[in-house]
Amino acid sequence: MAWSMARINYHAIVMVKETRIGRRPNHSPGRRILVVDDIADVADTLAMLLTATGHQTQVAYDGPNAITAARNFRPEVVLLDIGLPGMSGLGVAQQLRREFKGGQLLVVAVTGYDQPEDRWQSKEAGFDYHLVKPVSPQVLEELLGHLAIA
Repeated sequence: MAWSMARINYHAIVMVKETRIGRRPNHSPGRRILVVDDIADVADTLAMLLTATGHQTQVAYDGPNAITAARNFRPEVVLLDIGLPGMSGLGVAQQLRREFKGGQLLVVAVTGYDQPEDRWQSKEAGFDYHLVKPVSPQVLEELLGHLAIA
């Protein structure tokens, strides 16, 4: 899969896509999504929103538990914070790439890190997309609705 970078401007996306709020773009199927963030409220809220729009979700709050959850849950998509305790999101992405070969897993950075060096590091670690917090639910649904996961 070619590297894609999504740097999304929340206001521009919402203005263009506001007619789609409340439904998945193109009626995309629900995905198996692992949400990883060390701030429990952030992870739990994101998982709840994704579940409400038809996705199956599981949550992890640190790097080592993210690896274990991915092995057991077998997600199609991982929404992964970079600044995690125990193992950074960069390390988690590298481990997931070693274990889930063949392009079967889409790894999306959902992070507060927005410097060019941060984006370069996420690319090198194996992330497919780099989204900067805060990311709106509409933006995530738009991204998930247009994914072609093998």
